[in-house]
Amino acid sequence: MENQNDARAKGLSPIRDKRVRNVIERMNQSRRQPDRSAFAGPSRHDAEAFADYGFSIHPDQGDLIYLLCRAMGATRVVDFATSVGMSAVYFAAAMRDNGGGLVIGSELVQAKVDVAVQNLADAGLSSFAEIRQGDARQTLTDLGGTVDFVLIDGWPQPEGPSLARQVIEIVSPQLRVGGYVLNDNAEPDFLDYIRDDANGFISITLPIKRGTELALKIA
Repeated sequence: MENQNDARAKGLSPIRDKRVRNVIERMNQSRRQPDRSAFAGPSRHDAEAFADYGFSIHPDQGDLIYLLCRAMGATRVVDFATSVGMSAVYFAAAMRDNGGGLVIGSELVQAKVDVAVQNLADAGLSSFAEIRQGDARQTLTDLGGTVDFVLIDGWPQPEGPSLARQVIEIVSPQLRVGGYVLNDNAEPDFLDYIRDDANGFISITLPIKRGTELALKIA
């Protein structure tokens, strides 16, 4: 049976633009992960301490984002956290291929914002993305209108509610009925929120990257 890498090498990505695919391939090939001991050290909750590492979504998550955005005709989406721009590239490609739209990204670390902006430029997608530098609990309070899709993949907190939980509470009122939320880290308090019928979502756990939660806003 053909494996995933062989399939991607043969160009079976749903994104047909070679310029975009070349940027995604380059980003995947240059992925770096810190030593696991770094996540047990005193700086494990400091995003600046990991500024040299681009924590990015899995290619299958990216393909899913692209396909869903194309299917629903998405024109305004949220990308948290943008990191070095992998997810923003997938989103922006969908916005362009839908005929126009905007990715609103949020990234705390300025060095990563700079890399993400360059990656979007390399893919020819700069005009479809706005990356906001700063704390998402401030940068995402006003999205300029309703949005169609939200990716939530934020940095872990040392205590209290997770960023995923805090951000979903901020963006949920700005997400249209019929819009999607994709969550990468399965934070328990995020799952509590998204699975509570009172909050207007239904969701499933997909077998991608150790579990990816996809939620649909129905009310």
